[in-house]
Amino acid sequence: MTTQLLKELLKEHIFQQLDMGSGSIEITPVGGGSINDCYKATVNNQQKYFLKLNSAAAFPELFEKERNGLAFLTAQDCLGIPSVICCENTGDKQLLLLDWIESGARNDRFWETFGEQLAHLHYVSSDHFGFTEDNYMGSLPQINTPVKNWSDFFIHYRLAPQIELARSRRLLDNNQIMAFESLFTKLPSLFNIEKPSLLHGDLWSGNFMCDEKSQPVLIDPAVYFGHRSMDLGMTTLFGGFDKTFYDAYHYHFPFPDNYREQWELCNLYPLLIHLNLFGTGYLHDITATLRKFI
Repeated sequence: MTTQLLKELLKEHIFQQLDMGSGSIEITPVGGGSINDCYKATVNNQQKYFLKLNSAAAFPELFEKERNGLAFLTAQDCLGIPSVICCENTGDKQLLLLDWIESGARNDRFWETFGEQLAHLHYVSSDHFGFTEDNYMGSLPQINTPVKNWSDFFIHYRLAPQIELARSRRLLDNNQIMAFESLFTKLPSLFNIEKPSLLHGDLWSGNFMCDEKSQPVLIDPAVYFGHRSMDLGMTTLFGGFDKTFYDAYHYHFPFPDNYREQWELCNLYPLLIHLNLFGTGYLHDITATLRKFI
């Protein structure tokens, strides 16, 4: 879509959301991941917004699910979350307009604050693992059917769908699939019994920001209620989180005794996601984890 067409689209569908009859708008492409086209939209040379644009057919309700996840996180009042200005489909496009978060410098308390706030988010609980609706993890559908037992949820609605997708794409062989089946029998003994925790769901270093007030802000959620080791494990997958973050979290919500094992097991899910999205470069880490636990 050309810049001029994008401007016309915004004027037609978004100015009414901003309670503006008319005005100027400038569009600047920005980085925002591999899935969406992302832009900085500046209205009347003052108000700044973050715009995501994608195909409405390729990823149905992608932005609606993100909007709902952001709203649910905002309602908990635990961490900074960007406000949703507009979420609409128009023609063959879907768009999501968010408040622009201006990046700032991390002060001495940033990581401590982040760890404490994430612990408070994880104390938010539910009667079931799962969520009120399915959503996405990256560009892949994520099933959130409510289940009472964490191991059952983890097996049937996190690992198994990705294993089947990888099998259909010939990214996993029969021996690797059998290794997963062996692991499934051991999972109940490897996870402590905890209440479901509200999770960001995709908590790697690219999905948080530090704002102008040196406060953490979460973006791009894949929200559900799960075992908190899912969020914590993923923070270690690609690095970028300071030791103070983990110390502060542990102070407010102590880790289980075998938390490192749990984190490795939980990371099988995002590793399988990456295997299905980006190919066999992630297979070594998957097979290494399987060998360790079976």
